Order: sequence, then C-alpha cells, then structure tokens
Amino acid sequence: MDTVICGLKTEYLISGEGDIPVVLLHGWGSSFDVFKGVMGALRDRCKFYAVNFPGCGGSEVMKTPWNINNYCDFVLEFLSFAGVDVKAATFIGHSHGGRVILSLAGSGRIAPGKIVLLDSAGIVAEKTPRQKRRAKNFKRIKRLLTLPVIKNFSGGLLQKARRHYGSSDYNAAPPVLRSTMVSLVNTDLRDIIGNIKCPTLLIWGENDTDTPLSSAKIIEERIADSGLCVIEGAGHFAFVEKPYKAHAILNAFIK
Repeated sequence: MDTVICGLKTEYLISGEGDIPVVLLHGWGSSFDVFKGVMGALRDRCKFYAVNFPGCGGSEVMKTPWNINNYCDFVLEFLSFAGVDVKAATFIGHSHGGRVILSLAGSGRIAPGKIVLLDSAGIVAEKTPRQKRRAKNFKRIKRLLTLPVIKNFSGGLLQKARRHYGSSDYNAAPPVLRSTMVSLVNTDLRDIIGNIKCPTLLIWGENDTDTPLSSAKIIEERIADSGLCVIEGAGHFAFVEKPYKAHAILNAFIK
C-alpha cells in the first residue's frame, strides 16, 4: 500500500491478526520485507505497522539530503497516519531503523511501551587504524582532485576514488542518499539514550562488523531497563541468519 509521508510517495504495510501493536523499521538500503520471518512468527499475537524509508522498497527518494531528525519526522508522520498507539506499541528496529528509534525515544519524541534493537546503529564506533588510513587517503585525494586548476577535468578520477574507498552501500546509493548516509554514520546518540525508560531488548550478532558488539554494550550500559542477547556465529542480520533463536527471544519479550 502507498501513501504520502513528508511529501514523498511512501510504501507501507499493516498486517497481523493480534492486538499488540508492533512498529517495524528496517535498516539502510533494505525494506520491510526483511521482517517477513518476524511477522510470520508473531502474526497471531501482533499487528504490524511497517514503512519503507525514502529510497527503499517502493518509497520515493527524498529531493535533498536528510539527517536523523528528518527520519524522526518521517516516522512520526507515519505513526499519526496509521493511528498507532505509541504507548502500547513495541518498536523493533534493525540497524538504521534502530538508530531512528533511539533518537525518537532518547529525545522524548515518543514514549513507547517496549523497544527491540536488532544490530542497531546509533553509536559511532572507534575507527580501526586501517579505516583511519583509508579515510585520510581519500580526503587527500579529494582535496587534490578538487583544486581549481584541475577540478573541471578530474570528475572521472574522483568517482573512481569514491568507488575504491567508499563502502558498497555508499557506492550503490544515488548522490542524495550518499550525502544522507554520511550525515547518519557520523551521528552518535550515546548522550541521549540514557533518557530511555521503557524495557529495551537488544539482539545482536556475535560477529557483526557493521554495528559491532561493543556498540551494543554501550547501549545496554546506558539504558537502565535493558538486556542484551548475543546470537553466536551471526553477523549484522542476526535475526535473519538465526531466525529460530531470534524468534524465540522475541516471543518471550513481546507478551
């Protein structure tokens, strides 16, 4: 189904046979389809409200770069449109979706019933020495290729440098989403997440390299009513890689 949120054509889904409202927010470059297993496992008890972020699934790409506050506004408008009872709802977010939930709840813009964070973003992890070297090298090359005397002739070289040094997500995105991604990955929410008071469950892959386990431990330390479940042998999509374990944990938490 489609509607208009923040002036953009937006794809959404309302599904499930239960009475417990559950809001699903997917990760960067993904869609609400990633939650098919979760919805199937909890369908008899939950009613799901899922929305695809701009540029994902069937949702229109935004015209100008967004920051975390724009995403929060987007979710709030969707919640109002869908008539979600936020105080009774469980909010489940994977990766970037978790970052949006942390921002909304940490800033006091929502007070949900419960929160589930699946390999969530929101903590800027310390870069490894290799990552620091790569970032430094790209900045040096970009500075050189954008000098006035050569910038009109260096566009192709600059694109090659971006492809070489950028992540696969960054390289696959159109320019407006690249700028958006840069803003998001540099947004650290650790100073506000301590404001979250509702029960919060963290489900994390032991081998997650995109949002490392160290980030989960920071979140757990700062949210008083929280608990961390680590899924052994799983990566950034732990709830998809090890669905039976993840679904059992979710079933116990969402009652």
